[in-house]
Amino acid sequence: MTPLLSVEHLSISFIQYDRGTRRRILPAIRDLDLTIDRGQVAAVVGSSGSGKSLLAHGILGILPYNAHMEGTITYDGAPLTPQRAAALRGREIVLVPQSVSYLDPLRKVGPQVGPDKKAVRAVLGRYGLGPETEELYPFQLSGGMARRVLISTAVAASPALVIADEPTPGLDVRAAGRILGHFRELANAGAGVLLITHDLELALTIADKVAVFYAGETVEEASAGDFDRLEDLRHPYTRALWRALPQHGFHPIPGTQPYPGALPEGCPFAPRCPKRTAECSGEVPYRPLDGGFVRCLYPERGNAS
Repeated sequence: MTPLLSVEHLSISFIQYDRGTRRRILPAIRDLDLTIDRGQVAAVVGSSGSGKSLLAHGILGILPYNAHMEGTITYDGAPLTPQRAAALRGREIVLVPQSVSYLDPLRKVGPQVGPDKKAVRAVLGRYGLGPETEELYPFQLSGGMARRVLISTAVAASPALVIADEPTPGLDVRAAGRILGHFRELANAGAGVLLITHDLELALTIADKVAVFYAGETVEEASAGDFDRLEDLRHPYTRALWRALPQHGFHPIPGTQPYPGALPEGCPFAPRCPKRTAECSGEVPYRPLDGGFVRCLYPERGNAS
């Protein structure tokens, strides 16, 4: 079956000027790969600065003017060119942003969700919002209500692909769980959902698979079930994320993710990896392994020594 969305060898860099006219290229995403099927929730997890939101903006074709993108993005079997992305954006492909400031503060909720009053009432009701919500302004909404309105505005047109960029910041676990449950419902109805988040624990409550980003690269793609056991995870960074979960002892690893302008040669995780060797400073391919994918010369699963 052809994936709904396929991202292959995606790279995004930015042109910056330093000391007048001195120009430099800042790589933000390098050789990133991801696929999403219809009816699937694919979670993208990683710390701040790993390239998660840039992936969303690259798919939507809304990168800033100083960005340069390479690689291939295919949607529904055809290349997703900037022109095609613009035509589909807000219709077949929608974004649920992380900030409720995307709502127009000067317009009531109803007109922002859509022009058809009956359809607006139906979609708001789907997310537990009564008819009175249509007459409210964004400042009159609670945080949870505002996020449900954002989802309503995105799904009113019955999109095929929903991109949710950090949709639960500032919410308690219970409220965040309800919000994520709405995305699971969309996938169950046949949409593809790309969930971008730093919260692995929450992502695993609804995800079918997880792509782990580190310093602008996909280091692992695994089924959600692989996260049930540490032994089923392939990349040392993914295992570090697993160990850092509260239920697994909250064990952090030393060091920090490198800044895009100071990436090491080869594997960006090598300076923090206990298994690194001199070979890790060379090319590290992204390859299939035991039903998933990994970018590591010495993976923790499979036939590795």
